[in-house]
Amino acid sequence: MRNRFRGLLLAVVAALAFSSVVFAQTASQSGAATTRTVGPSPGIAGVWVPAREFVRSFNADEVPPMQPWAEKEFNALREGLSDPNARRDDMDPATNCAPLGFPRILMIPLPTEIIQLSGKVLMLFEWDHWIRPIYTDGRDHPKDDDLDPTWMGHAIGRWDGDTLVVDTVGLKGNGVTWIDTVGHPHTEALHIVERWRRVDQDTLQVDFTFDDPKAYTKPWKGQYVFTLKPDWEIVEYVNCEDHLREVHLQKFIKEPR
Repeated sequence: MRNRFRGLLLAVVAALAFSSVVFAQTASQSGAATTRTVGPSPGIAGVWVPAREFVRSFNADEVPPMQPWAEKEFNALREGLSDPNARRDDMDPATNCAPLGFPRILMIPLPTEIIQLSGKVLMLFEWDHWIRPIYTDGRDHPKDDDLDPTWMGHAIGRWDGDTLVVDTVGLKGNGVTWIDTVGHPHTEALHIVERWRRVDQDTLQVDFTFDDPKAYTKPWKGQYVFTLKPDWEIVEYVNCEDHLREVHLQKFIKEPR
């Protein structure tokens, strides 16, 4: 079992407080992980962590093309702040103990375990032990009338050679979640296509296409890279545990005997 040192927890705090984002435009970073491509993929199962914990937000020429209301909401997070990379933590849904939702949960510098099963791929996140099923048994998304938005959405996948192609819809939006840690908003119309590929033994690359016509004027792309941690295990991590203890659980907490 890996050593759980304090620096990891500090990294989590920094990831939320200083608006780091792990998405980077494919145009600027797509070569970073493809230069080490090897033969047929051994699959994507394993325990993975972000390869780069603190990649800054999009550069000026890489800003997602937002609808007016989305741009106004995004800019409101920075009103009165001199640091362009900072944002108001009090407006962050996660700071207020809301679930991170997908895909933002991928950006936290805590591990994710991917488990490949027959007809299904499971993503087990250390953050609050969220589970994301990706159905690879050939099913379709539920019809719109039956699709209740959830934090992880509804994901279906298929294998294209050594690449897992995932189609995700039905995500909670409208202010309760962000796409990333810097605060790019989305609505419940968000549709994400992901391409997960193990480019070598220790590197997992995922390329995203985001399409949310209610929040953005056109689809846009991003990329993220993970590093394998073969000797790590997923352990318990509870977001807002201190808040729960201080506010909600006082009458149940007993002093150690």
